[in-house]
Amino acid sequence: MGRDDRPYHVPVLAAEVVALLGPPAAGVVLDATFGGGGHTRALLAAAPGIRVIGIDRDPDAATPAAALGEAVTFVCGNFREMTGLVRGVGVDEIAAAVFDLGVSSHQLDVGDRGLSYHRPGVLDMRLGEDGALTAEVVVNEWDEASLTAVIRRYGEDPHARRIAAAIVRARPLRDAAELARVVAGAVPARSRRGAHPARRTFQAIRIAVNDELGALREGLESALSLLQPGGRIAVVSYHSLEDRIVKRRFAAGATGCVCPPDLPVCGCGRTAELRLLTRRPIVPGEAEVAANPRARSARLRAAEQVAR
Repeated sequence: MGRDDRPYHVPVLAAEVVALLGPPAAGVVLDATFGGGGHTRALLAAAPGIRVIGIDRDPDAATPAAALGEAVTFVCGNFREMTGLVRGVGVDEIAAAVFDLGVSSHQLDVGDRGLSYHRPGVLDMRLGEDGALTAEVVVNEWDEASLTAVIRRYGEDPHARRIAAAIVRARPLRDAAELARVVAGAVPARSRRGAHPARRTFQAIRIAVNDELGALREGLESALSLLQPGGRIAVVSYHSLEDRIVKRRFAAGATGCVCPPDLPVCGCGRTAELRLLTRRPIVPGEAEVAANPRARSARLRAAEQVAR
């Protein structure tokens, strides 16, 4: 995969993540989406005694991880396989975990991944080299109904049917810039103001290619199973469907007895495993969004493990 000399990734809500995670004075912290290591650097600055395990599907992330020295152990892999990856480096439990979901600035800026609608690039869109499905297969081989469903569900685009039909008519499509032009041409002129008209479609195809929502569900469960009592987890999401998964899982974990209030003795035996640290998501301030426009849709939620 290609590289350039721009900053790998600007961490979003880094100060807020550090504040919510503690951070622990010692122990192992898991950075489940290491990227350029921005959140890890912030955590190490606040707590130099910690050890960090950084997971990322993208082998390019090994370079910024190596620059942080012996405090960081980098593992290339999908965080949905987190338990095996963490135990593979000799760790059975963690003191904290952070997820920064979505795609890194580096991956958007490197054109040969096809993740950007602003530049040419092969229709790949995999966030790592381990995936079998590519955007080229989705764009050129999936039927119109399946394309419509993906763009509508993951892109939440009201013009999903028109866009899918335009893609099918334009086949074969081999280049990201070409796909962006086809999508833009399918969107009515009145809807082209503001964000690029292909943004939602590219997001939808990328989510489908990487099964990002399925990976998030599995990764959250693995992180919570590894988290020691008193350990904390923070998740930065950028899509309403991601945020909903995190919100519901944290809420379910924070729910204790569900017996009727007039029952004198608890019969369900349920106790809360989590304590919510954020009743509502934390969002970036105006200054952060101005400095890093990619932060504008970020939502941060956090919880603390209180029981097993």
